[in-house]
Amino acid sequence: MGDILGVKGTIKRAEKGELSVYVQQYIILTKSLLPLPDKWHGLTDTEKRYRSRYVDLIVNPEVRQTFRRRAQITTGIRRYLESLDFIEIETPVLQSEAGGADARPFITYHNTLEMELYLRIATELHLKRLIVGGFEKVFELGRIFRNEGISTRHNPEFTSIEVYQAYADYNDMMALTENLIATVAAEVLGTLEITYQGQTINLTPPWRRITMHQLVQEQTGIDFTRLTLEEATAKASKAGVEDLEKCDSIGTLLNKVFELVEATLIQPTFVIDFPVEISPLAKPHRSSPGLVERFELFIVGRETANSFSELTDPIDQRQRLEAQAARKAAGDLEAQGVDEDFLTALEYGMPPTGGLGIGIDRLVMLLTDCASIRDVIAFPLLKSSSFIKKVHPYDPATKTFNIEFNNGSIYKYQDVPADVYQNLVTAPSQGQYFNEHIKAEYAYDQLRLSQ
Repeated sequence: MGDILGVKGTIKRAEKGELSVYVQQYIILTKSLLPLPDKWHGLTDTEKRYRSRYVDLIVNPEVRQTFRRRAQITTGIRRYLESLDFIEIETPVLQSEAGGADARPFITYHNTLEMELYLRIATELHLKRLIVGGFEKVFELGRIFRNEGISTRHNPEFTSIEVYQAYADYNDMMALTENLIATVAAEVLGTLEITYQGQTINLTPPWRRITMHQLVQEQTGIDFTRLTLEEATAKASKAGVEDLEKCDSIGTLLNKVFELVEATLIQPTFVIDFPVEISPLAKPHRSSPGLVERFELFIVGRETANSFSELTDPIDQRQRLEAQAARKAAGDLEAQGVDEDFLTALEYGMPPTGGLGIGIDRLVMLLTDCASIRDVIAFPLLKSSSFIKKVHPYDPATKTFNIEFNNGSIYKYQDVPADVYQNLVTAPSQGQYFNEHIKAEYAYDQLRLSQ
């Protein structure tokens, strides 16, 4: 099972009418040294599927379909933007200053140049340099790296697209976003009414637009436009918001309360007009002091896109980046530093610009009905560890059982309750359950060393 054969023969139909080859000569092209999973049960352990994606692709056709659709989605995005005269230009992955987002970067070192470098956390600042240089419509679809946590929505290495258009603003970007996603969905799925994890989502434009202030007031009853900082802090605490110590302004408090509301945004919703404190690269709102022209797109309770009317004033931009740098110096690992070369570019003059970022992985999750970001990344980052090959029978008299790992080692775990053992046996991911509930909780003897 799993060998790859080359055959010669004639074409014929089997007794049931299936087109077949009457084999007259065959040769083994590739010999499979490891057995494939059982034909009927397949590969169902979630962690094994991610760690051995090649086996997952062999035995689960629906997984191959997911990655075909991912390719169709990214191709469709590029085709749509190119039809509007956008051009894709690649920007550096290694950067001397990590900027364009509030995120902790990965740090590396270039031996020849003897300098510390960062893996990019965004493509924003270099694409804006291209706008300064005279390109009016640019984008890049590529990998981003952020040294942050891992969850069903987050992977340290992920794909995004950033789009910049001169002489446009966030209103233009809203129209671009909904038309882009709707066009790609119609091309790939043939419909704008999709189902995600049992919920029906209608992607037909136009999508709902509502300010952050209005949305928070609608969901919580708190009107931040009429409160002092002390009053807002008290109301936020009463609403169940935690960790308010670092919220030193109405804007940061508003954003903290908004995080409680995000999960309610199931249908496509543009949340617009953010506080200036959390938007260091966005242009001040033309009619609402203290706010900026920014939106985030939410679908099924998660952020899918982010956009600004971009800040073009180099003096204002310097002040905001210096404030970020002060936070960084005080220990904020996600704050940005001051990119002097970017500020120099702005001093040459950047036209009014609309910018947009879309998380490709989350968009693919939506359009392929995948619950985890790991389902749409071919080789997601996983903690390096051996995985469970076999869970041996449980001995109720001694409350012990053996676990055999893929590296050949066998451990006997002692004094394990029967219900814990049963949960391990039936867990969707035995490796995850073992790491969380057994590994550090119970004594063990190593019966065989790894091979």
